[in-house]
Amino acid sequence: MTYVAKKCGVCFEPPSIILIYKEASKDKTRQRIMPVRNFSKFSDCSMAAEQLKNNCRHKAYLEGVSLCQLQKLYSLLKGHLSGESLAESLEKFQQEKTIDPEEDMNKLDDKELDKRKSIMDELFEKNRKKKDDPDFIYDIEVEFPQDEQLESCSWDVESGEEI
Repeated sequence: MTYVAKKCGVCFEPPSIILIYKEASKDKTRQRIMPVRNFSKFSDCSMAAEQLKNNCRHKAYLEGVSLCQLQKLYSLLKGHLSGESLAESLEKFQQEKTIDPEEDMNKLDDKELDKRKSIMDELFEKNRKKKDDPDFIYDIEVEFPQDEQLESCSWDVESGEEI
């Protein structure tokens, strides 16, 4: 049996993930409550989301729910357990999912660098134009204005040439 996820949310008391779904063969909307056990304010949200998504009892129901959305729900639950308000938890999650272009990623450890790379991969896939997209153009030619003064840099000058 296949299920189509419509909405997914979190309940703080008792801690649980709630899924609103439809069965593909029927037109009836149903609700599934998945209790969150062994989760504290010190737990890893991404690991908990992966475990829930791969849980054999819930796997068929959560097929249409992205791992990122489950991570967000666990992050909100973690914030609630830490005493944060919903707005604070959402703000904190949003900051974790955005990349500062001025940040020096050479100074990050492997775990943080992998996080940033996965965020960039998600953003790339979201913005990527595929052949099947209606606004896909195979060969785009762009004319750049030449009226501005070009800046020269030491690395783009041949070794024998002077500026």
